[in-house]
Parts: sequence; C-alpha cells; structure tokens
Amino acid sequence: MSDLTVEITLEKFTYGGDAIGRLSDGRAVFVPFGLPHEVVSVKLTQEKQNFARGEILKILQPSQGRIQPKCAHFTRCGGCHYQHISYEKQLQIKTEILRDQLQRIGKIENPPVEDMIPSPHQWNYRNNIQFHLTNEGKLGFIHSKGNSAFAVEECHLPDQEIDSFWKELNFEPNLNIERVSLRAGEENDLMLVFESESAETPELEIEADVSVVHLYQEHPVVLAGQDHIFIKVLDKVFKVSAASFFQVNTKMAEKMAEHLMTQLPMTNQPTALLDIYCGVGLFSKIFANQYAKVIGIESSPSACEDFVFNLDEFDNVDLYEGAAESILPILSTQLNQPINCIVDPPRAGIEKRALDALINIKPQIIAYVSCDPATLARDAARLIRGGYALKQVTPFDLFPQTYHIESISIFHL
Repeated sequence: MSDLTVEITLEKFTYGGDAIGRLSDGRAVFVPFGLPHEVVSVKLTQEKQNFARGEILKILQPSQGRIQPKCAHFTRCGGCHYQHISYEKQLQIKTEILRDQLQRIGKIENPPVEDMIPSPHQWNYRNNIQFHLTNEGKLGFIHSKGNSAFAVEECHLPDQEIDSFWKELNFEPNLNIERVSLRAGEENDLMLVFESESAETPELEIEADVSVVHLYQEHPVVLAGQDHIFIKVLDKVFKVSAASFFQVNTKMAEKMAEHLMTQLPMTNQPTALLDIYCGVGLFSKIFANQYAKVIGIESSPSACEDFVFNLDEFDNVDLYEGAAESILPILSTQLNQPINCIVDPPRAGIEKRALDALINIKPQIIAYVSCDPATLARDAARLIRGGYALKQVTPFDLFPQTYHIESISIFHL
C-alpha cells in the first residue's frame, strides 16, 4: 500500500470502469470514477513495476462532460461505474472499448463494430438483484474499495417490483446467509433467494406473498411458494429456477434475440442449430420452429431442468448436459448435416478444447454472444485463424451505468 499523492491528467477509459493516466516515470495509473482530460489529485493505493492504481482525492480540473450521479452511494458502491457520465456518452465509451479490445488483444484491424444498441431503460432495468448482508443484518452491496458490505438505502437498477419490495426486508444480525437475491417475473411475481454455505435452512418470517428459496450448493429448499419464476421474452415464456442464470435485462434480451433472428436467416440455410452454453433455452426456444434440429449444450443441472421444461413442446430438440469441452469433441464426429451455431459462454469465454472442436465441426455461421470483450477478442482471433471471417460485431447495453459490455459477433466460414 502506497500513500504517495500525485497530480495527473487522465487520458482515456479502460475496460473495467477506470480512467487511465501516466505517472512521471511513464507507468500507467488506473483511477476509478475519473474522466478523460480531467486533472486530478490521486492517492496511489497500489504500485507495481509496470502500473499503479489510485483513488481521486480531488478533481482539480473537471471535465465538461461530468454530470451529477443519481445515487447517493455512487463511488462507495462497486456496482455502478458510469453514473457521472451521460447515457449517450456511456454508449460511445463502451463501443470504443470493445473496438480497442478487438484490435489490441485480437489483433483485428478495423473490427466491424456497429453502434451500441441502447437499453430502453437507463434505470430500473434489472429483473434480478443480489445483495450482501452486513453484520447488522442490513441489505448492502460490496464496497468499491474492498470485499466488505455496507448498508444501502437506495439502488436505481432493479425494476419497479423489486425496488418497491427490497426496502421492506429486515433480518436478524449475523445470519448465516452469504447473499440475498430478488428476481422478478411475469404478473409481478417475486422470488426471494437466500444463498449460504451451510445446508441448515435459516429461520425466517416472511409475510409477503413471494416465493422464498434457500440455495445451498445449487440445491434449492423451498420455504414458501415455488422454486422458480416465469419470464417472458418475445411472447415466449421461460421457467427460470432459483439456481439458473437468465439475462437480467429482459427488454435487451428481446433485442438480442431479434438481432440473432436477422443474422441466422432460414432461406437455403443449414437444417440444424447448435446452441452452446444454452442455459434455460432462451435462444433454442426462439429458433426451435425454424430449424429441423436444435442441439443444446449446458453444464448447469438447474438450467438443464428448466431447458427440458421450456422446450417440452418441441420434438426436434436435443439437450446434452455437461461441459462444452467434453461434449463438442464427441459431437464433432457425429454431426453430418450443415449447421449454424450460437455460443453464449461465461466471462471466461470458450474453453480452448471446446473452441477447437467447434472449429472442427465447421458451422457455416457462428453467432458469439459475449459478456467480456477481452475473452471475445481472444476467441475471435482463434476463430479467424481457424478459417472464419468476422462479419459484424454489435454491442448491446444490457447494463447501463456499469462498465459491462454485451455483444453479438457474427462469424462466417
């Protein structure tokens, strides 16, 4: 830990929410909540041989683009990074960061990055919010400077149903609960999920008409109501269980699905669709009527159960439960019809063995849904070396006010 205070001029944004400046010795210094061209007094909090990290003590020359944050917890809370920037500027920043990552990490000259698709709602867009409990039993978020939780009185990201409910929750101090999540579904349904590292179910009194689930190592124990909710996307209803992942911005999930429908046209196209990291079946269900065969691959047991429920009406859908890197090499020896592919990996991107097997399968079109531009850039370079051409990258702002960047890249063989 360093206590050195320096004055620097910030230059540009980097992926992760920080602005970057230079120390007198040329080292980059990463500074949260700053803006390019601002002159700031910074306390260095970490010094390494090639870079440093710091926090703003005082803004000596503010940027004309700086605006008043909406939330009183901004800069203390680690959830939002861009509330001090207009929404239009946020879209530009993220688009440029995505382009930069593809160029620097993927070594892709002039990557075909489109303008970012904005979220219809800049605030109150999340259908799922996760809290941590303070020692006093208050709902809180992780501090931007560390791993401790602090109590919060407001948050402008969850949708209206969640926002009107969470402030009514009260807990006893020192409960054995790691996280508290709230999920909103159809017809104003709410599901309250407690996650803990103990199989012992906490004793709680919940008077509200909500589903309550205790989750231990992805094993749900229903305390009230159901262990799932239903979420509608493009008039299709999806069962989402307590341990299953689903996109947190429902309106933007619809825009992504509509975009994929334009990029995977059905005239003279392959007869099979491979949906890797398929989750509860969002894209599989949307495309099931358009392909002779849909093949899903998913490792989460909870998501697989939901997938089976959500795709039950279709006879042309197969699901393989397991890791993509285990299943794809086997499928590569069995698939003989022309296929298209949707791949929606976690932040770590596509595991290398899975990516090698996918290239061996030779889908005509690969639609890569990414939530991390760095791993996207790495995987894009591998796909290009494998014979694919990157035709289009479209960013979607699923997470306004944060640095997170979702995108769909289209690769053609």
